[in-house]
Amino acid sequence: MEQEEYIVLDHRILECLPIRQKRSNKGTFGRVLCIAGSRNMAGAAYLCAHAAYRTGAGLVRVLTPKENRVILQTLIPEAVLTTFDSEKPDRELLTEALQWADVTAVGPGMGKEAWAAEYMDLVLREYHRPLVIDADGLNHLAADVGRLKAHEGPVIVTPHVGEFARLSGISIPDILPRVPECAVRFAKEHHCVCVLKDAPTAVGDGQGSGWVNTTGNNGMSTGGSGDVLTGVIAGLLAQKAPLTEAALLGVWLHGRAGDLAAEKEGTYGLLARHLIEYLPEAMRSVRR
Repeated sequence: MEQEEYIVLDHRILECLPIRQKRSNKGTFGRVLCIAGSRNMAGAAYLCAHAAYRTGAGLVRVLTPKENRVILQTLIPEAVLTTFDSEKPDRELLTEALQWADVTAVGPGMGKEAWAAEYMDLVLREYHRPLVIDADGLNHLAADVGRLKAHEGPVIVTPHVGEFARLSGISIPDILPRVPECAVRFAKEHHCVCVLKDAPTAVGDGQGSGWVNTTGNNGMSTGGSGDVLTGVIAGLLAQKAPLTEAALLGVWLHGRAGDLAAEKEGTYGLLARHLIEYLPEAMRSVRR
Protein backbone atom coordinates (compact mmCIF):
# COMPACT_ATOMS: atom_id res chain seq x y z
CA MET A 1 0.00 0.00 0.00
CA GLU A 2 1.71 3.19 -1.20
CA GLN A 3 -0.28 5.57 0.98
CA GLU A 4 -1.55 5.09 4.50
CA GLU A 5 -2.18 8.78 5.15
CA TYR A 6 -5.43 10.01 3.64
CA ILE A 7 -6.36 13.54 2.64
CA VAL A 8 -9.17 15.12 4.64
CA LEU A 9 -11.81 16.44 2.26
CA ASP A 10 -13.08 19.86 3.31
CA HIS A 11 -14.60 23.09 1.93
CA ARG A 12 -11.51 23.81 -0.18
CA ILE A 13 -12.80 21.28 -2.72
CA LEU A 14 -15.39 23.93 -3.66
CA GLU A 15 -12.62 25.60 -5.65
CA CYS A 16 -13.18 22.79 -8.17
CA LEU A 17 -16.80 23.76 -8.81
CA PRO A 18 -17.17 24.20 -12.60
CA ILE A 19 -17.30 27.81 -13.79
CA ARG A 20 -20.63 28.89 -15.34
CA GLN A 21 -20.05 30.76 -18.58
CA LYS A 22 -22.14 33.90 -19.07
CA ARG A 23 -22.73 33.16 -22.75
CA SER A 24 -24.17 29.68 -22.62
CA ASN A 25 -27.09 27.42 -23.50
CA LYS A 26 -28.36 24.06 -22.29
CA GLY A 27 -25.76 22.29 -24.40
CA THR A 28 -22.97 24.18 -22.68
CA PHE A 29 -23.52 22.39 -19.39
CA GLY A 30 -23.69 18.87 -20.73
CA ARG A 31 -26.08 15.99 -21.32
CA VAL A 32 -26.62 13.34 -18.66
CA LEU A 33 -28.23 9.98 -19.37
CA CYS A 34 -29.70 8.19 -16.33
CA ILE A 35 -30.34 4.50 -16.97
CA ALA A 36 -32.43 3.96 -13.90
CA GLY A 37 -35.64 2.69 -12.41
CA SER A 38 -37.68 -0.46 -12.85
CA ARG A 39 -41.22 -1.51 -12.05
CA ASN A 40 -42.07 -0.02 -8.61
CA MET A 41 -38.73 1.83 -8.49
CA ALA A 42 -39.45 5.05 -10.38
CA GLY A 43 -38.25 7.06 -7.40
CA ALA A 44 -34.61 6.10 -7.92
CA ALA A 45 -34.70 7.42 -11.48
CA TYR A 46 -36.38 10.62 -10.33
CA LEU A 47 -33.86 11.30 -7.56
CA CYS A 48 -30.86 10.66 -9.80
CA ALA A 49 -32.16 12.83 -12.65
CA HIS A 50 -33.36 15.65 -10.40
CA ALA A 51 -30.02 15.78 -8.58
CA ALA A 52 -28.14 16.00 -11.89
CA TYR A 53 -30.26 18.97 -12.90
CA ARG A 54 -29.94 20.70 -9.53
CA THR A 55 -26.17 20.34 -9.71
CA GLY A 56 -26.10 22.23 -13.00
CA ALA A 57 -26.41 19.77 -15.89
CA GLY A 58 -27.93 21.32 -19.01
CA LEU A 59 -30.02 18.35 -20.16
CA VAL A 60 -30.99 15.14 -18.39
CA ARG A 61 -32.49 12.13 -20.13
CA VAL A 62 -33.94 9.13 -18.33
CA LEU A 63 -33.96 5.68 -19.94
CA THR A 64 -36.43 3.58 -17.96
CA PRO A 65 -39.16 0.93 -18.35
CA LYS A 66 -42.45 2.20 -19.75
CA GLU A 67 -44.26 1.68 -16.43
CA ASN A 68 -42.43 4.73 -15.08
CA ARG A 69 -43.40 7.22 -17.78
CA VAL A 70 -46.40 8.88 -16.15
CA ILE A 71 -44.89 9.31 -12.70
CA LEU A 72 -41.59 10.67 -14.06
CA GLN A 73 -43.31 13.07 -16.44
CA THR A 74 -45.26 14.33 -13.45
CA LEU A 75 -42.36 14.56 -11.00
CA ILE A 76 -39.69 15.96 -13.32
CA PRO A 77 -41.12 17.48 -16.51
CA GLU A 78 -37.72 19.00 -17.31
CA ALA A 79 -36.27 15.56 -18.09
CA VAL A 80 -36.32 13.91 -21.50
CA LEU A 81 -37.93 10.48 -21.15
CA THR A 82 -37.10 7.44 -23.23
CA THR A 83 -39.00 4.31 -22.26
CA PHE A 84 -38.94 0.68 -23.32
CA ASP A 85 -40.67 -2.63 -22.72
CA SER A 86 -38.63 -4.43 -20.06
CA GLU A 87 -39.83 -7.76 -21.45
CA LYS A 88 -38.32 -6.86 -24.83
CA PRO A 89 -35.35 -4.54 -24.18
CA ASP A 90 -34.29 -2.50 -27.19
CA ARG A 91 -30.52 -2.53 -27.72
CA GLU A 92 -30.70 -0.01 -30.57
CA LEU A 93 -32.58 2.38 -28.31
CA LEU A 94 -29.86 2.10 -25.68
CA THR A 95 -27.11 2.59 -28.26
CA GLU A 96 -28.78 5.77 -29.53
CA ALA A 97 -29.17 7.11 -26.00
CA LEU A 98 -25.51 6.40 -25.20
CA GLN A 99 -24.41 8.23 -28.35
CA TRP A 100 -26.47 11.24 -27.20
CA ALA A 101 -24.97 11.41 -23.70
CA ASP A 102 -21.88 13.26 -22.53
CA VAL A 103 -22.11 11.37 -19.21
CA THR A 104 -24.04 8.26 -18.23
CA ALA A 105 -25.21 7.23 -14.77
CA VAL A 106 -26.35 3.63 -14.60
CA GLY A 107 -27.85 1.50 -11.86
CA PRO A 108 -30.23 3.33 -9.50
CA GLY A 109 -33.34 1.21 -9.04
CA MET A 110 -32.64 -1.01 -12.08
CA GLY A 111 -33.42 -4.20 -10.23
CA LYS A 112 -32.26 -7.70 -11.05
CA GLU A 113 -34.26 -8.35 -14.21
CA ALA A 114 -32.61 -9.72 -17.36
CA TRP A 115 -32.88 -6.41 -19.24
CA ALA A 116 -30.79 -4.67 -16.58
CA ALA A 117 -27.95 -7.19 -16.88
CA GLU A 118 -28.10 -6.94 -20.68
CA TYR A 119 -28.04 -3.15 -20.65
CA MET A 120 -25.21 -3.06 -18.12
CA ASP A 121 -23.11 -5.33 -20.32
CA LEU A 122 -23.75 -3.19 -23.39
CA VAL A 123 -22.86 0.02 -21.54
CA LEU A 124 -19.53 -1.43 -20.43
CA ARG A 125 -18.71 -2.57 -23.96
CA GLU A 126 -19.92 0.39 -26.02
CA TYR A 127 -19.70 3.53 -23.87
CA HIS A 128 -16.36 5.31 -23.57
CA ARG A 129 -17.31 8.67 -22.05
CA PRO A 130 -17.53 9.35 -18.28
CA LEU A 131 -19.61 6.69 -16.56
CA VAL A 132 -21.00 6.53 -13.01
CA ILE A 133 -22.05 3.07 -11.80
CA ASP A 134 -24.21 2.70 -8.70
CA ALA A 135 -26.64 0.38 -6.93
CA ASP A 136 -27.99 -2.45 -9.13
CA GLY A 137 -25.47 -1.53 -11.80
CA LEU A 138 -22.78 -2.56 -9.31
CA ASN A 139 -24.64 -5.75 -8.44
CA HIS A 140 -24.71 -6.74 -12.12
CA LEU A 141 -21.06 -5.74 -12.48
CA ALA A 142 -20.18 -8.03 -9.55
CA ALA A 143 -21.04 -11.05 -11.72
CA ASP A 144 -17.79 -10.34 -13.60
CA VAL A 145 -15.90 -7.45 -12.05
CA GLY A 146 -13.06 -7.96 -14.51
CA ARG A 147 -15.18 -6.07 -17.03
CA LEU A 148 -14.40 -2.92 -15.08
CA LYS A 149 -10.66 -3.10 -15.70
CA ALA A 150 -11.28 -3.99 -19.34
CA HIS A 151 -13.65 -1.05 -19.86
CA GLU A 152 -12.21 1.62 -22.16
CA GLY A 153 -13.37 4.83 -20.57
CA PRO A 154 -13.38 6.86 -17.34
CA VAL A 155 -15.47 5.26 -14.58
CA ILE A 156 -16.61 6.18 -11.08
CA VAL A 157 -18.13 3.43 -8.94
CA THR A 158 -20.17 4.42 -5.87
CA PRO A 159 -20.77 1.32 -3.73
CA HIS A 160 -21.99 1.20 -0.17
CA VAL A 161 -20.23 -1.34 2.01
CA GLY A 162 -22.55 -4.22 1.09
CA GLU A 163 -22.17 -3.60 -2.63
CA PHE A 164 -18.42 -3.26 -2.20
CA ALA A 165 -18.31 -6.64 -0.48
CA ARG A 166 -20.00 -8.21 -3.51
CA LEU A 167 -17.64 -6.43 -5.91
CA SER A 168 -14.42 -7.13 -4.04
CA GLY A 169 -15.07 -10.45 -2.35
CA ILE A 170 -13.97 -8.91 0.97
CA SER A 171 -16.29 -9.50 3.90
CA ILE A 172 -18.09 -6.57 5.50
CA PRO A 173 -16.35 -7.10 8.89
CA ASP A 174 -13.01 -6.84 7.08
CA ILE A 175 -14.04 -3.73 5.13
CA LEU A 176 -15.39 -1.63 8.00
CA PRO A 177 -12.10 -1.04 9.90
CA ARG A 178 -10.30 0.03 6.70
CA VAL A 179 -12.76 1.76 4.39
CA PRO A 180 -10.25 4.29 2.94
CA GLU A 181 -7.67 1.58 2.29
CA CYS A 182 -10.28 -0.58 0.54
CA ALA A 183 -11.40 2.31 -1.68
CA VAL A 184 -7.82 3.13 -2.67
CA ARG A 185 -6.84 -0.48 -3.37
CA PHE A 186 -9.96 -1.25 -5.41
CA ALA A 187 -9.64 1.93 -7.48
CA LYS A 188 -6.02 1.22 -8.31
CA GLU A 189 -6.62 -2.44 -9.13
CA HIS A 190 -9.61 -1.76 -11.38
CA HIS A 191 -8.48 1.51 -13.01
CA CYS A 192 -11.39 3.59 -11.75
CA VAL A 193 -12.37 6.11 -9.11
CA CYS A 194 -14.02 4.40 -6.14
CA VAL A 195 -16.42 6.26 -3.85
CA LEU A 196 -16.91 3.87 -0.92
CA LYS A 197 -19.94 5.13 0.98
CA ASP A 198 -19.77 4.83 4.75
CA ALA A 199 -19.54 7.15 7.75
CA PRO A 200 -17.30 8.75 6.64
CA THR A 201 -17.20 8.15 2.89
CA ALA A 202 -13.80 7.52 1.32
CA VAL A 203 -12.59 8.08 -2.23
CA GLY A 204 -9.75 6.39 -4.11
CA ASP A 205 -8.53 7.90 -7.38
CA GLY A 206 -6.97 4.92 -9.14
CA GLN A 207 -3.44 6.29 -8.68
CA GLY A 208 -2.94 5.36 -5.04
CA SER A 209 -4.31 8.53 -3.43
CA GLY A 210 -7.21 8.52 -0.99
CA TRP A 211 -9.55 11.04 0.63
CA VAL A 212 -11.89 10.92 3.63
CA ASN A 213 -14.95 13.17 3.65
CA THR A 214 -15.94 15.48 6.53
CA THR A 215 -19.57 16.29 5.65
CA GLY A 216 -22.79 14.35 6.20
CA ASN A 217 -24.79 12.94 9.10
CA ASN A 218 -26.85 9.92 10.13
CA GLY A 219 -30.05 11.47 8.82
CA MET A 220 -28.73 10.66 5.36
CA SER A 221 -29.00 6.94 6.10
CA THR A 222 -32.25 6.75 4.20
CA GLY A 223 -33.53 5.28 0.95
CA GLY A 224 -32.56 7.25 -2.14
CA SER A 225 -29.60 9.10 -0.67
CA GLY A 226 -27.18 7.20 -2.88
CA ASP A 227 -29.29 7.88 -5.98
CA VAL A 228 -28.92 11.58 -5.25
CA LEU A 229 -25.13 11.28 -4.96
CA THR A 230 -24.98 9.50 -8.32
CA GLY A 231 -26.92 12.33 -9.94
CA VAL A 232 -24.74 14.98 -8.30
CA ILE A 233 -21.52 13.40 -9.57
CA ALA A 234 -22.99 12.92 -13.06
CA GLY A 235 -24.11 16.55 -13.14
CA LEU A 236 -20.61 17.74 -12.28
CA LEU A 237 -19.06 15.49 -14.92
CA ALA A 238 -21.47 16.89 -17.50
CA GLN A 239 -20.01 20.34 -16.78
CA LYS A 240 -16.57 18.93 -17.59
CA ALA A 241 -15.29 18.52 -14.06
CA PRO A 242 -12.35 16.06 -14.13
CA LEU A 243 -13.18 12.54 -12.95
CA THR A 244 -11.58 12.58 -9.49
CA GLU A 245 -12.62 16.17 -8.79
CA ALA A 246 -16.22 15.36 -9.72
CA ALA A 247 -16.23 12.46 -7.26
CA LEU A 248 -14.65 14.48 -4.45
CA LEU A 249 -16.79 17.55 -4.99
CA GLY A 250 -19.92 15.42 -5.36
CA VAL A 251 -19.28 13.61 -2.09
CA TRP A 252 -18.60 16.85 -0.21
CA LEU A 253 -21.62 18.70 -1.66
CA HIS A 254 -23.92 15.73 -1.02
CA GLY A 255 -22.86 15.65 2.62
CA ARG A 256 -23.01 19.43 2.97
CA ALA A 257 -26.55 19.46 1.58
CA GLY A 258 -27.39 16.78 4.14
CA ASP A 259 -25.96 18.89 6.94
CA LEU A 260 -27.93 21.95 5.82
CA ALA A 261 -31.08 19.86 5.58
CA ALA A 262 -30.52 18.41 9.05
CA GLU A 263 -30.27 21.91 10.52
CA LYS A 264 -33.77 22.68 9.24
CA GLU A 265 -35.49 19.29 9.11
CA GLY A 266 -33.71 17.34 11.85
CA THR A 267 -32.09 13.96 11.28
CA TYR A 268 -35.03 11.70 12.13
CA GLY A 269 -37.25 12.79 9.26
CA LEU A 270 -34.61 13.61 6.67
CA LEU A 271 -35.52 12.37 3.18
CA ALA A 272 -33.42 12.00 0.05
CA ARG A 273 -35.46 14.73 -1.62
CA HIS A 274 -34.30 17.15 1.09
CA LEU A 275 -30.71 16.65 -0.07
CA ILE A 276 -31.72 17.85 -3.53
CA GLU A 277 -33.55 20.85 -2.09
CA TYR A 278 -30.43 22.00 -0.26
CA LEU A 279 -27.90 21.40 -3.04
CA PRO A 280 -28.14 24.96 -4.41
CA GLU A 281 -27.47 26.35 -0.93
CA ALA A 282 -24.50 24.02 -0.54
CA MET A 283 -23.04 25.47 -3.76
CA ARG A 284 -24.20 29.06 -3.35
CA SER A 285 -21.19 30.51 -1.53
CA VAL A 286 -18.98 29.84 -4.54
CA ARG A 287 -21.53 30.11 -7.35
CA ARG A 288 -19.76 31.30 -10.50
